[in-house]
Amino acid sequence: MTFTTPPRPLDVEALFPGLAAHRATATRLHPRAGSPTARDSHVGGPLLWPAGEPWPVCDEPHRHSGPLLAVAQLYARDVPDLAAGPDGCDLLQVLWCPFDLHGPTGHGMHVRLRWRRSAEVREVLAPQPAPARFGFDGYLPNPCVLHPERVTEYPYIETLTGELGERVEEWEDAQEEAAYEAECEQGFEVECEDGHGAGGEPPPARPSYQCDLSVAPGWKAGGHAAWNVTGPGSTDCPGCSRGMRLLLTVDSYEWRSDTESWRPLPTSAGADANRPTSVAVANFGKLNIFACAHDPAHPHRFSLQ
Repeated sequence: MTFTTPPRPLDVEALFPGLAAHRATATRLHPRAGSPTARDSHVGGPLLWPAGEPWPVCDEPHRHSGPLLAVAQLYARDVPDLAAGPDGCDLLQVLWCPFDLHGPTGHGMHVRLRWRRSAEVREVLAPQPAPARFGFDGYLPNPCVLHPERVTEYPYIETLTGELGERVEEWEDAQEEAAYEAECEQGFEVECEDGHGAGGEPPPARPSYQCDLSVAPGWKAGGHAAWNVTGPGSTDCPGCSRGMRLLLTVDSYEWRSDTESWRPLPTSAGADANRPTSVAVANFGKLNIFACAHDPAHPHRFSLQ
């Protein structure tokens, strides 16, 4: 099946020509329930793990030490915007510990990435180890096959600087004010200055740069990072201090109420249609994983949003 993101509600480059210089592509992964194999790109399936290679375990000192959980793997052949791996590697594998008991706070995630050259794997490890206990059900992904789709993205609004950033911020504020005034005029369940509010029909939605025109929600490779929780953070490489690029976003939702315009078509019915993987990270937020743009062998960085 093919999943397609609806066209954006307006041409943002026509509105702000300066954004053309910041255009990027991302590959939305569109995971959906399935039965993936170790030879597929997927979420929640078996990894292409060599039979003779030890399975990684959580090496953090906590009482639930054990094998890491296989989360996802991406083949470069399937995901156009997957950044190049080190030494010709064409397969990215993601694992994590199913407990929030790591890092300086003692409540952080422990994520492990493994790059490999898929052609070198002859015999696949089977069966594959799995944790016996889970600290949170949201760390256990449903097996999903992927339906990659390339989309165009623009930077998160708070990362735009200078005159361009000011113009976008002013436009965004004007859109919000106009939407509020339209709701008041139609009495749509808002408390207006006269103290009255009625249950009328909502006015037509007004596009928002942040929600509709910039960063796509959901699992994706490449593109721009969203910084909804912390605001823009450092993406300097810990190995060489050069800039990093977004490698992968693991999102708790395929779309949210404020990003409804990104809902892919066709969309299955049901209350959990926007949570096909059942993964939940960062209090139902997202995990951004960054890779060094200069040397992909350098350590990765992680940001919970």
